[in-house]
Amino acid sequence: MFDDPQSPSWTPLLEAAWKARANAHAAYSHFQVGAALLTASGDIVAGCNVENAAYPVTLCAERGALSAAVAAGLRPGGLVAAVVVTDVDLLTPPCGACRQALAEFAERLPVLLANRHGRELHRLEDLLPHSFTGRNFT
Repeated sequence: MFDDPQSPSWTPLLEAAWKARANAHAAYSHFQVGAALLTASGDIVAGCNVENAAYPVTLCAERGALSAAVAAGLRPGGLVAAVVVTDVDLLTPPCGACRQALAEFAERLPVLLANRHGRELHRLEDLLPHSFTGRNFT
């Protein structure tokens, strides 16, 4: 279902991510990002980047969506798919902090990167090999 970047299964996630991106607060970088997550319960949760003049407290779109999903009841193992959209020429994967945060909830997560020109499908474990997760404690 989520093995083909052109699959219609991605459409609702892409629509949610583009809609969220339109609301991004990117007053400093002017780099708007939208993200959408699909949970095992079938919910789609979107987020956008929210910048701040104190740049280290900026929130990435992926972690914004993840925080909203957790607030709605998401638990580890509950993510099914993720989409990240930008309006720049190069497809943009989640940053390292977002990759690590997503790995807490689905290590084998399909991650679709998209812009107005194309799509590219990745697996989170390929974007973040040897992630540090709760299994490191056992």
